[in-house]
Amino acid sequence: MILFGWLLLIGGMVGRLHAVAAREQNFFWLGVIVAALNIAAGVVIIRQPEESAAAQTMFAALLFLTGGLFRLVGGLVVAALSSCGLSSWGLFDLLLGILILVPWPSDSKYVIGTFFSLALLFDGLALLATGFGGRRIVGMVSG
Repeated sequence: MILFGWLLLIGGMVGRLHAVAAREQNFFWLGVIVAALNIAAGVVIIRQPEESAAAQTMFAALLFLTGGLFRLVGGLVVAALSSCGLSSWGLFDLLLGILILVPWPSDSKYVIGTFFSLALLFDGLALLATGFGGRRIVGMVSG
């Protein structure tokens, strides 16, 4: 958590420098606000790592539950070949959300890295499957 806090703090400082360097652009204030939020979040996480881990774990659980619910419903509503994969992805996210909530907050330290790693692994696999499907469609259109 301390490392994550420092990464946010340093990223916020770099973002602030970037925003100042791009002050003539339309997104100047957006860059300043995002940089300030990153700096503030980094300071809070560095000063309160245990509470931050618990809060991030709860956020992860809610993220997985809502994302899984939307993917599951979307996969059931859309009658396409990829809907089975989308439904499976939604079920996996729902399972992750439930597994995070059951021992919360006692396992907050371990849950963040483990479940985000698994979720990123399955997200990557789903993106690979989407890419291969897209290549097949492009092949059919060009051929």
